[in-house]
Amino acid sequence: MAYKVVDIQNVSKIYHTLDGETLAMHDLSLSVFKGEIVSIVGPSGCGKTTLLSLIASLIKPSSGKILIDGIEIKKYDKKIGYMFQNDNLFEWRTILKNVLIGLEVQNNLTPENISKTENLLDIYGLKDFKNHYPSQLSGGMRQRVALIRTLSTEPEILLLDEPFSALDYQTRLKVADEVGTILKKEKKTAIMVTHDIAEAISMKRQKK
Repeated sequence: MAYKVVDIQNVSKIYHTLDGETLAMHDLSLSVFKGEIVSIVGPSGCGKTTLLSLIASLIKPSSGKILIDGIEIKKYDKKIGYMFQNDNLFEWRTILKNVLIGLEVQNNLTPENISKTENLLDIYGLKDFKNHYPSQLSGGMRQRVALIRTLSTEPEILLLDEPFSALDYQTRLKVADEVGTILKKEKKTAIMVTHDIAEAISMKRQKK
């Protein structure tokens, strides 16, 4: 039986600046169930990144609350993985060392976890490139590396903030399709924000 993984209840967010207040979000409620891939589409400046930052507890809501697995979040939770607009790969580190960064930060760089991460590289077509550097990869391959880096820490929920916006249009749709397939195969719950309807459809399309 499906259950709510993310439960957003009447959340509003106001940014305070020297020039006054800016209402970024007003009374938003949203539920995301286990295994769902939810795409939120809207123009720049409508509060999409604010929503992901609130779910990740990088910022706090002005009112309302957000629950993860039924518990109100107060600080960043390791259950959440965040994939940003840019791949943010370190050009001086090999692909393998790039995907292991999250485990390093968590002091969880065990032989078992390294093996699992290398297996992800193998499964998703990057095994032969693990000793290459980011500059030697295409834009689409770099995005797959960024996703594997996020998956390596085994989050339950993935937040994707326009992760394909740096790619050309055709590549963007192809990579969105690939990433959607990976997320379904790994049985992850994901929330993606984008300004592109076609990209959202590519993420949710089922592979036969």
